[in-house]
Amino acid sequence: MRRREFITLLGGAATWPLSARAQQAVLPVVALVSGRASDDSVVHGAAFRKGLSETSYVESQSGTVQVHWLGGQYNQLPTLLSDLIRQRVAVIAAAGAAAALAAKAATTTIPIVFGVGEDPVKLGLVASLERPVGNATGVNFLNQEIVAKELGLLHELLPRAVRIAVLVNPANASNAETTVRDLLEAARTLGLQIQELRASTNSEIDAAFAILMRQQADVLFIGADAFLDSRRVQVASSALRYGIPTVFSTRESVAVGGFMSYGTDIPDMYRQLGNYAGRILKGARPADLPVVQSTKFPFIINMHTARLLGLEVPSALLAIADEVIE
Repeated sequence: MRRREFITLLGGAATWPLSARAQQAVLPVVALVSGRASDDSVVHGAAFRKGLSETSYVESQSGTVQVHWLGGQYNQLPTLLSDLIRQRVAVIAAAGAAAALAAKAATTTIPIVFGVGEDPVKLGLVASLERPVGNATGVNFLNQEIVAKELGLLHELLPRAVRIAVLVNPANASNAETTVRDLLEAARTLGLQIQELRASTNSEIDAAFAILMRQQADVLFIGADAFLDSRRVQVASSALRYGIPTVFSTRESVAVGGFMSYGTDIPDMYRQLGNYAGRILKGARPADLPVVQSTKFPFIINMHTARLLGLEVPSALLAIADEVIE
């Protein structure tokens, strides 16, 4: 082999790894932004990736996934989204209204897949459920219907409970406003009283319980919010200490001592987000993908908590529960 050919081969061998790295660097990036805590990252992250895989997406070959768990720190959203836009990510999957609204405000070009409990049309995320039109589409998990059903189940479980305190996070403004409004509307038909409590920090949760006891509420209803969900152990244990039954929207909160929950199957919602993100990576436009509405709403009762609180649960409700935790 002549010396010049040998040098050329060496040069090609030296260049090949750089070329491979360059190809890897241009793989599309899917960014998952969630207001929830990293405690839930294993289950929800796995569900998101499962949804991606349903579209023949193979991580590290079809693209890469960035996951950002905010733990209810919504003030981080503007900086985070600016960074994602600078990176030119291929898709932003935004779980929760706060993340979805921030993403929508930050970009009109990068596709957005959202998961929200509020009406996405009223939020301004899409023009209609069937024809989203813009750069966003996703999953609606029907908070209004859920709240009314939750209150109805609570009324059947505890027919003597009249004063219902609702704990919401003011930092998640649209969610808090919708939750209180929907509860007030549902409470009127049942003759129940709603007392609003607010908390966006651990100390404010403790302060809310002090107010709760002064107001002598019969039940504490916890709004569906990423920050409050991340503090479910604090809320559930405090409620047990004060002898107050709690109503949550997630199974995880009942598993750590909450009394009951009725709400969206959150892991399935993350799976649906992943599925839509994968379809967009394969060429689908958000405007052509109708907003999906959740269909799974498990009803969970914690009988161990019921016994600690001295509550009797009607056998008819135990029969229709999707899960009874002993």
